[in-house]
Amino acid sequence: MSPRLFRNARVPAGGDATRVLDFLVEDGRFAWFDEPGRNRCPEACEIDLQGRLVLPGVIDGHVHFDDPGYTWRETFASGTRAAAAGGVTCVADMPCTSTPPVVSLANLRAKHAAVRDQALVDYIFWGGMCANLMEGGTDWRRDLRSLAAAGIGALKCYLHSGMDGFRAVSHAQLGELAGLCAELGLPLGVHAEDQELVLGREAALRAAGRADAEAFVESRPGEAERRAVRAVIQAARESGAHLHVVHLGSGAALEEIAAARRAGLRVSAETCPHYLAFTSADFARLGSRLKTAPPVKEESDRQRLWQGVREGDIAFLTTDHAAGEWPREKQTGSFWTDYGGIPGVELLLPWAWTAGMATGRLSLERLVDLLCGGPARFFGLEDRKGALRPGLDADFVLLGKETWTVRAEELHNLNRYTPFEGRELALRVEQTWLRGEQVWDRRGAEFPAAPGFGRLTSRGRRTHA
Repeated sequence: MSPRLFRNARVPAGGDATRVLDFLVEDGRFAWFDEPGRNRCPEACEIDLQGRLVLPGVIDGHVHFDDPGYTWRETFASGTRAAAAGGVTCVADMPCTSTPPVVSLANLRAKHAAVRDQALVDYIFWGGMCANLMEGGTDWRRDLRSLAAAGIGALKCYLHSGMDGFRAVSHAQLGELAGLCAELGLPLGVHAEDQELVLGREAALRAAGRADAEAFVESRPGEAERRAVRAVIQAARESGAHLHVVHLGSGAALEEIAAARRAGLRVSAETCPHYLAFTSADFARLGSRLKTAPPVKEESDRQRLWQGVREGDIAFLTTDHAAGEWPREKQTGSFWTDYGGIPGVELLLPWAWTAGMATGRLSLERLVDLLCGGPARFFGLEDRKGALRPGLDADFVLLGKETWTVRAEELHNLNRYTPFEGRELALRVEQTWLRGEQVWDRRGAEFPAAPGFGRLTSRGRRTHA
């Protein structure tokens, strides 16, 4: 690859400030940044960005691309195309919604073999652990050590799960996992809802003949998240491990996390656009297009989550991208059996800009940290990704500030539905560059790079084929 010299890029400069710089990309990495016209590279191909805004490539730290095994919902090819179109240059794929689940080194290798020729953007894998294995006589500790040595970004478990093949762990098992993750230096991500409370409420509501959206929300209240988060905090306190709550939807649970962080515990959380954009009142209009677990809750929860996003108790934003087959799996006639999942990877950056920057809720600096720097640090990728800095992978996004309306049919994932249908957004991704090569061009060939250009990256090591 010949060097590329990008002229007149407008880049973040702290707070809401920007500055215009030139930068050189060589061998897939940023070589230098300098004042316009002050540095040259005669052998480089020059591209004049004419003062357009450039941000680091976004890292979506929580996606379900369902490949292999559930490819009627999503494939790695369609999911990573949508990512590229949204300015996402690296995704972290979850372990539990593919066959076999990523719970051993052999399964990790099988997963990589299945998706490596499809990926358009870089990717890192979550590993997983479940009660099935911890109670099934397998050497799950050996498997977890092997996954960590192979470079998984983090480990995932559930305190409440609806998957028979990936059952929830008990509080005691959570403590065992946390202890081993502390030894391995691996974050432990937890789906934090109290299983006993949720199953009890659901059984009572079903017995009463309830099958509506409101019943689903009533079965999974904020208290279920708060109780589970308390168990997560206790595991962090006893083990010293980094415990991370995925897709947080409860303001009360966030209060527990904020207090634990002030006490010095290694506890973090992520949240998603749907928790910041909608409340349970929106189910009447959107139905199962908004169904996910945990469900969106009340306006007070939404506002408390925004506070956590602004003030730092939320470590990063992610999408929990999980598409069901539309409309078959999302319109079954009962809200209990409608598939729970929302696709969103393509809208993460435009939505966060619109709801955060354009409203004054977030500074540009905070926005970039939520979408880029925060997830890079969490997955151990900060020496490669998450910033515009010499030596890092040349992953960046060229943006256009223009108003546009979200239409599901114009998106690029496999099943095209979204609760954001009809929303006006104030920013569009014009181009996405990965390791110095263009992978998305809205005004040209759309996807200039071939499937398979995306590479596996791992905690503690650079991208590799």
